Amino acid sequence: MEYELVIGLEIHAELNTSTKMFCGCHNDPLEHHPNVNICPVCMAHPGALPVINRDAVEKVIRVGLALGGDISAYSQFDRKNYFYPDLPKGYQISQYKYPIVLGGNLHGVRITRVHLEEDTGRLQHIDTEMGHESSSSGQQATLIDYNRAGVPLMELVTEPDIRTAADARAFAEELHQILRYVNASDADMEKGQMRIEANISIRPLGETTFGTKVEVKNINSFRAVEKAIIYELQRQQEVLEQGEKVKQETRGWDDVNQRTVSQRSKESAHDYRYFPEPDLPPLNLTAGGGFDIEHIKNTLPELPTAKRARFETQYALPSKIISFLVSDKPFADYFEQASSELAAWLGESKRSEFQKASAILASYMSSDLQSLLVAKEAHITDTLITPENFAELVKMIYTNELSSRAAKDVLARMFADGSDPSTIVEEENLRQVSNASALDEIVKKIIQENQKPVEDYRAGKTAALQMLIGKVMKETKGAANPEIAREVLMKLLEGAQ
Repeated sequence: MEYELVIGLEIHAELNTSTKMFCGCHNDPLEHHPNVNICPVCMAHPGALPVINRDAVEKVIRVGLALGGDISAYSQFDRKNYFYPDLPKGYQISQYKYPIVLGGNLHGVRITRVHLEEDTGRLQHIDTEMGHESSSSGQQATLIDYNRAGVPLMELVTEPDIRTAADARAFAEELHQILRYVNASDADMEKGQMRIEANISIRPLGETTFGTKVEVKNINSFRAVEKAIIYELQRQQEVLEQGEKVKQETRGWDDVNQRTVSQRSKESAHDYRYFPEPDLPPLNLTAGGGFDIEHIKNTLPELPTAKRARFETQYALPSKIISFLVSDKPFADYFEQASSELAAWLGESKRSEFQKASAILASYMSSDLQSLLVAKEAHITDTLITPENFAELVKMIYTNELSSRAAKDVLARMFADGSDPSTIVEEENLRQVSNASALDEIVKKIIQENQKPVEDYRAGKTAALQMLIGKVMKETKGAANPEIAREVLMKLLEGAQ
């Protein structure tokens, strides 16, 4: 029997506010020293009262507007009565009936709601005999770090509109970009700042009734989202084909063994016994309540979808390179700053030339510069190369002042110390030689010293010519224009026969 996947996502993202959700503690859940960013409020001391973080509310509003959702005029916080061993209160302040955002759409997937809550602390299980994270032997204990407890956490819930694992991954990746573009969250999945839960069920193809839902929790990479869904499709299919029923449960993703594992039976909303949080007032998300929604909407940046479309029209770049540039807003901003320098240099009337120069810029940024950044585990915001200097490098490549080989060396030096490309070219004598007469003596020397490939070329082995060109390039330290070198070589080789 053929089955259809039905997928809904719940995505949590820690908001990048300066303080926690309901107190003034520093919002730095990655602080290396445990239990330093805590206070009586986030530690639930008797009589300590929470206060709503306005910045967190506004960041959720920005996300909601970016997704085309409706901002609720009235919103309230609720107590979610579920035991968390790493939440001191023994309950979580969340939202249920009246979230901040209702509706919205991304990649054709309907958004149910976006609401705000507080994050939990972190548990670390250790082996008391060995003094490090627990293994199968020894007596075990659990340590709790409350630095993360109370950090503002946004939760987005979709309708069950997704039908493939690839589409689920694409949705999560696009949301990840939006969170960063609107500066709501750093959304670093390796650091746990964005976590994905997938609600997965299957049904016979053509059926309209949903199957039994299984929730796979706390998936921390886009690749794992796709793999977990594919695994669940196969697992649930096998269960049904054996005549058994799929159990409604919560499962976790075991990345080492590439499978989901059962954790507990799945709770329903009534199990949490939501009720209005008595220590927090309702939110009035209108101008009367101090929230100018229209102003917030007008301050949103250009979003990834719109930027990709504009880059295609304005720069005529390949879609793969556009996707790479736009995936990281600071990277896209850097590209545009350098491109504006090229536009000023070429003038507005030379559109096709500007697009060619921008293509060179994009190519070097997405390949050579990215390789340098990855090798140093750095980000574009860390680079010593200014957009103006990068544009200067592209000008020299575009006008054939610098060969592609030499350009790589210049870029590496720029990356290392932030030097001006013109200075590097002059200091290292790298300016490309495009004058045929200037290459004559060098080419004659190469012919004289490499008789074997010369004879091979004259015998019809054309590949030998490329070897000779390589020798010229090496002799000139990459400064020779390879096309001119080719012309001079062919002229002297054929003329000397």
